[in-house]
Amino acid sequence: MPQEEKKNYHASTGVDEFYYGEVGDAVVAQYIEHVDFLQDINVEMPQEIVRAYGSNKTAEMATSNGDISVTSQFHKIPIQDKQRLLGWETIDGLTAAGSDDNSPYVAVIFAKTFEDGSSEYVGLPKGMFTRPNITGKTKGEGVEFSSEEIVAQFMDRQVDGFSKEKSVIFAEDAKGQTKNRDALFMKIFGKPHPSTTTTTTTTSSTTTTTTGAGA
Repeated sequence: MPQEEKKNYHASTGVDEFYYGEVGDAVVAQYIEHVDFLQDINVEMPQEIVRAYGSNKTAEMATSNGDISVTSQFHKIPIQDKQRLLGWETIDGLTAAGSDDNSPYVAVIFAKTFEDGSSEYVGLPKGMFTRPNITGKTKGEGVEFSSEEIVAQFMDRQVDGFSKEKSVIFAEDAKGQTKNRDALFMKIFGKPHPSTTTTTTTTSSTTTTTTGAGA
């Protein structure tokens, strides 16, 4: 009988590693981009039980799944990321938003971190971001840093290896491990984690490829 995997009951204490990549209608991202200083993120996965009645009792039950929405708060969202996430046009150093803007389909991965050094990764295969509000506040007697919030909606997408389309995929790694993180990046983006490098060395008789992953 195989040994049962030990359950993890640690609660997360932080968030990190927010990555996105434009996927369009494909399963391989055109690029993978990192946005630093993620402060807070909330993934809403609404679900309810629908009942059918007959003869004054419940005849059948089924689950009804709602839309996946993600609200992310950052210390600041760089203008370059807004241009990519929202389809904003840039001319002569100026960035503009308009009624004809069309956000591209993107995939997202972020990490929840734990005090024991482990991480839980959340992958969202396909969705669109909506433009954030513009806010400002006068400086008072002390310094108070602002933050920026951006919202996205996600949908199901075919992910290699799964029998049905998926909208959220999870992965966990113990401290110092990246095996499941790397597997998730390949499922979500079709590309390796940016810290993974591949070096090819060619000699007169053989070709050797070495792959190494960063921590």
